[in-house]
Amino acid sequence: MNTVSKKNKPVVVICAPTACGKTAFAELLFASDADSPFAGKAEIISADSMQVYRGFNIGTAKPDANLLKKLPHHLIDICDPRGSFGAGDFVRATLKACADIYGREKLPVIVGGTGFYIRNFMYGLPPTPRADMTLREQIARRMEREGAQKLWEELSSLDPVSAQKIHIHDEYRIKRALEVCTASGQPLSAFSVAPKPRGGFRFLILSLQRSRAELYERIDKRVDLMFEQGLCDEVRSLVASGCRAEDSAMQAIGYREFFTDKGALQSDTDVVKERIKKDSRAYAKRQQTFFKAFSDACTLKAEDVQGGIKKIGEFISGTA
Repeated sequence: MNTVSKKNKPVVVICAPTACGKTAFAELLFASDADSPFAGKAEIISADSMQVYRGFNIGTAKPDANLLKKLPHHLIDICDPRGSFGAGDFVRATLKACADIYGREKLPVIVGGTGFYIRNFMYGLPPTPRADMTLREQIARRMEREGAQKLWEELSSLDPVSAQKIHIHDEYRIKRALEVCTASGQPLSAFSVAPKPRGGFRFLILSLQRSRAELYERIDKRVDLMFEQGLCDEVRSLVASGCRAEDSAMQAIGYREFFTDKGALQSDTDVVKERIKKDSRAYAKRQQTFFKAFSDACTLKAEDVQGGIKKIGEFISGTA
């Protein structure tokens, strides 16, 4: 598959809510041992905002070592657990990964459920103001003095749309949203994404579908399995290594539920498990709504591998 010679290079996007089966779908299409014409001809770029963090494995459902041997993945385990990784980082890293993948004459396949990462890569980052380092430092000092909740409440009064999308302990995103409001006089939500896809690429979006009832059942089973695999021990290990409840990575569903409002670990794991299931179902519902906005997406049932092969074949050949 020689993708390098084409002016607008192809990128396949596989998106779906959590627990829908995106990884399994990609494996059946692209792994080196797959029964597919595309076996061994692609590399995956993970569009998961939490799989970038080292040590966050069970709760983020990272692909295991066996799959990574059969199907190379990018943007996995690239960030320190106490660091931060945002949409801009994803776009820059994905552009580099695509160039590297094309250099090996492979097909880049973006797989994930973090919809705004995918949207920002396809359409470009919103034209928010440039970073003001003095202002950024001022807000950072306020965060240290006053805490995330106080600044989140302030953001809610200035930009309620953005505040509703940001967890109350997500210090990085709270600070950035306040920075934009203060620097521009406009809420972060006022900055829209460009209406056309970025140049140099052509995209095929495969949106995998399951009924809501089936999806919720799969979520519950996945959460049960995570606890069987040792999620509690993983969280304790992360805390022992210095991770705090307010760190960006700890805001992921599957981790934040382990903490009380005061940042201490919950003692009742059954309560934690039910909270994770509830939060995951709510997140899946939001993801389903988000992905419906991709009006040019091809919808497929999550088990329809042959349909995926057909769509990708037509896309690569230029007949779709």
